[in-house]
Amino acid sequence: MLNVLRKQAQSPLIQSIVLVIVIVFVFWGVGTHLNGRRNAVAVVNDTEIPYQDYIRSYEQAIEGLRQQFGGKLPPGFAEQLGIKNQVLYRMIQTVLLQQGGEEAGIRVSDLPVQKKIGQMKAFEENGKFSIQRYKDILAQNRLTPASFEKGLQSDLHTERVQKLVGNFAFVPDNAAQRWLAYENEQIKLAYVKFEPSSFQDKVQTDEKDVAAWFEKNKPNYRSEPKIRLKYLFFKQSDEEQEVQIAEADLKAKYEEDQERYQQPEQRHARHILFRVKEGASEAERVAKQKQAEEVLALAQAKDADFAALAKQYSDDTSNKEQGGDLGFFAAGRMVPTFDKTVFSMQPGEIKGPVETEFGFHLIKLEAIRPESVRSFAEVKESIAAELRRQQAKSLTFKRAAAAYEDIMRAGSLDKYSQQSKEQVQQSDYFSQKEPAEGLPKDPKFLDAAFKLKKGELSSVIELRDGYAVLFADDLKEPELPKLEEVHEKVVADYTKEKAAELAAKAAADLLASSREKKTLQAAEGTVVTETDFLKRSAANGKDVPPSQVLEDAFKLAWKENLPAKPVQADDVWFVYQIKERQPGTDKADEQMQHQLLAAEQRDLLTAWMGSLQATAKIEINQSLLK
Repeated sequence: MLNVLRKQAQSPLIQSIVLVIVIVFVFWGVGTHLNGRRNAVAVVNDTEIPYQDYIRSYEQAIEGLRQQFGGKLPPGFAEQLGIKNQVLYRMIQTVLLQQGGEEAGIRVSDLPVQKKIGQMKAFEENGKFSIQRYKDILAQNRLTPASFEKGLQSDLHTERVQKLVGNFAFVPDNAAQRWLAYENEQIKLAYVKFEPSSFQDKVQTDEKDVAAWFEKNKPNYRSEPKIRLKYLFFKQSDEEQEVQIAEADLKAKYEEDQERYQQPEQRHARHILFRVKEGASEAERVAKQKQAEEVLALAQAKDADFAALAKQYSDDTSNKEQGGDLGFFAAGRMVPTFDKTVFSMQPGEIKGPVETEFGFHLIKLEAIRPESVRSFAEVKESIAAELRRQQAKSLTFKRAAAAYEDIMRAGSLDKYSQQSKEQVQQSDYFSQKEPAEGLPKDPKFLDAAFKLKKGELSSVIELRDGYAVLFADDLKEPELPKLEEVHEKVVADYTKEKAAELAAKAAADLLASSREKKTLQAAEGTVVTETDFLKRSAANGKDVPPSQVLEDAFKLAWKENLPAKPVQADDVWFVYQIKERQPGTDKADEQMQHQLLAAEQRDLLTAWMGSLQATAKIEINQSLLK
């Protein structure tokens, strides 16, 4: 319920812009000295972000991800996405945005907040706002009226700031037309590609030349440093098997985190797609729209079978045989126009044609699954697993810390091993790029190992699935090899480099002769590939050259049809000729103009935020992010 209340109070555009601009903060230098403010996860120009607010936002983000993955996240997935930093930077962004609004004189009084609350359907009884229902719902979500109204006031303030900045955005009337003309311009190419692999048999591997080349490139063959370890590894899973969680503790955790188990409203829909391919002409688009309207009339007829019509007419091969069934999905999972339509419909209703980037859709809403809270029985096992992990982590750390203290008392890891039940393991020599078999598969383990000096003992290292204590038993420094030791690899590398040089020369020679004749002059037996008409955004596919070639070709002046030099894409060289051009002619519509305006507003807001951050003082309490 809380998510629904907050969504009604927030601007979707604000949320999307915050997600875009949050990237800026990743590259900002921030301090870590918080002057004793231990309960603040960050301070932005003296405004604190409380740790509890951060935790609440983090848990909401994790729960949203968990719902997308059917209730369970893959191990380490949240860490790979950097969700902690994403949540924190989003909160920093919001504070800075609001501070900028305060400086601009933007305020939100109590009246707009009261008006917004009065408009929320969740607080109505018999069609009228109920103060008692308002208090009851907030209490159920562990909120006071003061805290809820403060959050709502903050959201409204953010929305007003965004609107103020957006009002300065300007897009000329013909901008959409110019953009479409640019985007829809098409060219037809003929091209020849030169791959080094085709020239390898032409490379002469004279031993004197190979030896000279090796001396020049010898540092590239320097061996990596290697280490031999003795180590203790304390697996968290060992403790997890022993931990028992009481039923009362499970229920208490469920009550404490009930907001995490809220399920947003979901809708079950079917659709019939009339696909409009990229680059299709206006005539093709109109024909598809007309076909959609004809099938819509069939679908709205009495006793019509929408699923059967989807099997017959839909161009969506992924669900055509299932009658266009899209299953249940929450808001925001589909493309915006489709999503907005579905969430404005009633069960049994059919709408269309709805145009998206894929073409035209006919949509039937089958059912609505209301917002709900997952029951204790549904989440009991996941809560138990989480509590087991938490308790096991603590127990594992205590075991590792106790072992470390015993090593210190014993005076060495070897002496400790003679009197302890914990097994000290030994590795072979290994490099950081090629770890030895049996080592914990965690980058932190390798990072810690290669920071040690010979004979040095690490501290207790926290790993993804436990803790470790490492001892550098021996180190092998990097060495420069003799040619005979790496001869085979050197010859292969030498051949590859020389073949690439031959390919580049062949491309340059072909282009020189082609420019002289003013047309592509391919030698007999050379493969010349000709494309259909391509747009700038053409996806990779059969006969479509790499994006570097298309980008170069579209930069050519209209009077030119050959490039100034061959185009390199990875290790392949291309020589092309523009055979034909077609200017972009599609007519811009109001929707396109709105999209350009929204983009200009985002760019303007990003620039404004950049000016604010130039003088911002942002401090982060890193200890609370671990």
